[in-house]
Amino acid sequence: MSAPRTAGRRHPARNLSPPEAPAATAKTVASPHHAGRRRGYRWFTPWLYLLIPLALLVTFTCLPVVDLISYSLTDWDGISPTRNFVGLANYHDLFTRPQLFRVFWVSLFYLVGSAVQICAALYYATVLSFNTRLRNLFKGILFFPYLINGVAIGFVFLYFFQPGGTLDTILHWFGAGQHLWLGDPDLVNPSLAGVSVWRFMGLNMVLFLGAIQSISPDLYEAAALDGANRWQQFRHIIAPSIRPIISLSVILAVSGALSVFEIPFIMTGGANNSQTFVIQTIKLAFNFNKTGLASAAAVVLLAIVLLVTWLQRLLFPDDKVESQ
Repeated sequence: MSAPRTAGRRHPARNLSPPEAPAATAKTVASPHHAGRRRGYRWFTPWLYLLIPLALLVTFTCLPVVDLISYSLTDWDGISPTRNFVGLANYHDLFTRPQLFRVFWVSLFYLVGSAVQICAALYYATVLSFNTRLRNLFKGILFFPYLINGVAIGFVFLYFFQPGGTLDTILHWFGAGQHLWLGDPDLVNPSLAGVSVWRFMGLNMVLFLGAIQSISPDLYEAAALDGANRWQQFRHIIAPSIRPIISLSVILAVSGALSVFEIPFIMTGGANNSQTFVIQTIKLAFNFNKTGLASAAAVVLLAIVLLVTWLQRLLFPDDKVESQ
């Protein structure tokens, strides 16, 4: 037998030499000293991003509040360079004069208007979240009043509510007579609250609309397959999903109703039983030169707003959403 022919075959050359050791680098493993420094910098990094916001918060919020509290403990008139420390005398004077707190009854009109505003905003946000014709146009129309300056809105509605003005002309078409919308103590507060509803409804609508659009479309599809109509989808899908935004809107509405200032001050100046607590505080400071007493009133209002906000959060806590 002939030997097998292997001469024509070529085998790849095998490297029989030992493998070379990897080249040593300057920093293959970080030293414990450098690792410790990096961990030390890690806790400090977030504060670098928060430095400017915190500086603005302290400068324009915390320091003015501290100054406000210090003014409330003096008899300063807002003009004299001297301030005499009187302790809690301003607060005693404030709480022994119940007529200063009667103006909070005016806030009830704005509180009712805020409820109407939230309901209307929630309705429009729900309707415009579905495929509605010209929905982008309606979004712009409803949000546009919030972009207008409050002073301009006050002057526009002065002409709207004046005797024989726009509102009386429209009502005359339906056989109604003229009314003193801003001169009648029984009509002035509902009229001013209506202006606030018209102005701020667009803001709430945008907040609700953004929250509704964050809901997964699969939930709507599953509800449609089960035969749910629009009302049932709103009740069982939309309302529970945007509950934190509704709670936020309620907090803003209540605090806004307690501290109304711009619209009634421009349109009536607090006349005809339309004076709010903030307008009264402004008059104490600048008309009667009682800056100390006005500062005490402002501190009390701040405490009331914080208390109401805390009670709302306590009675209506947000449900925690746990990811599956």
